[in-house]
Amino acid sequence: MDVNQAKQEHLLALKVMRLTKPTLFTNLPVTCEERDLPGDLFSQLMREDPSTIKGAENLMLGEMLTLPQNFGNIFLGETFSSYISVHNDSSQVVKDILVKADLQTSSQRLNLSASNSAVAELKPDCCIDDVIHHEVKEIGTHILVCAVSYTSQYGEKLYFRKFFKFQVLKPLDVKTKFYNAESDLSSVTDEVFLEAQIQNITTSPMFMEKVSLEPSMMYNVTELNTITSRDTEECTFGKMSYLQPMDTRQYLYCLKPKPEYAEKAGVIKGVTVIGKLDIVWKTNLGERGRLQTSQLQRMAPGYGDIRLSLEMIPDTVNLEEPFDIICKITNCSERTMDLVLEMCNTASTHWCGTSGRKLGKLSPAASLSLPLTLFSSVQGLQVRAPGVPEKDRGRSLFSSFCGRNALRLFLPECVRIKTQGHVSEEDVRVR
Repeated sequence: MDVNQAKQEHLLALKVMRLTKPTLFTNLPVTCEERDLPGDLFSQLMREDPSTIKGAENLMLGEMLTLPQNFGNIFLGETFSSYISVHNDSSQVVKDILVKADLQTSSQRLNLSASNSAVAELKPDCCIDDVIHHEVKEIGTHILVCAVSYTSQYGEKLYFRKFFKFQVLKPLDVKTKFYNAESDLSSVTDEVFLEAQIQNITTSPMFMEKVSLEPSMMYNVTELNTITSRDTEECTFGKMSYLQPMDTRQYLYCLKPKPEYAEKAGVIKGVTVIGKLDIVWKTNLGERGRLQTSQLQRMAPGYGDIRLSLEMIPDTVNLEEPFDIICKITNCSERTMDLVLEMCNTASTHWCGTSGRKLGKLSPAASLSLPLTLFSSVQGLQVRAPGVPEKDRGRSLFSSFCGRNALRLFLPECVRIKTQGHVSEEDVRVR
């Protein structure tokens, strides 16, 4: 890795070595059948080899650990550790030794030295040792710059430095998808589902210690990656959550607005920042890595100026008997709305009340609860509601049950909220 050779002989020698975990010793076992010429010779040698596992001599992995023979790969999110040693190769006493270690990335230069104070003197055949650590947070080329300055016994000030270059690779490929959901009941509205696809693009398996979502200040998050069984929660990926090389795994999360923001439809409407993923893993002999994504953003849902949602509906209704529902009207715009209610009957659904009734003015971000009464003249499952346009077919706001027969009521063509006065007229349909 050394790309800068010293141009003169110095009294001090600098050595830099990366600190990594050892690996299990591997060998290539040689076996043969007993009737062959060597007989049991190879098997006996394997049994006597101290590096093999007793009772499993033919297994390639041994029970001994070996030190790394090369620099190895460094991945984003891991901790880079290095051992720096300055040795006095001369017969002189060297004074005022200062060792400085900097890490140069594409965007910044970091000082990794544990101490910035100089050592008073260094006798012959003595050394100064230092261990540096750095959590890698950038991908690309990194250069470790080690500089040594000292003073000889004759008062001459000397200085030299060495450069060690290495690449930081990407360990995981993370892709996200957002799904904006709107529930029938306003108690759980504005849910956002996040699907995170994580792929291991390294050459070794990973143990996924934690994959969590840190939501923004307006949301609460629920992880949907566990199964509740017998009062215990089990991970959907099993007890040993290993991710093999090039394998992909999907994680699912549900975000709900906090109660103090759920009522402010205008605020939630403009929220695009959801949160960030926090991923922790371990590889080989316990090397730990951690990644945090940037703030994840979604496309804000389009509520329009006026939002109509259902607050309450009975579970069971009888044919041709009136029943009550409660609708909620929210002004999502930045101006005051003057509202008028129009109720339109269909062949199966009939409203009880006065159509064309004025609801009054509704200020921005304000809500209005509207109780309504209706009844149905047709029983049974209604696959298609008369008078509903093609684009609204199959979209129902709520479902009820009458005995054994299901009754599905379509609201888009039944209720219209109109604005009047200084605001342009606008029809509002249930989303």
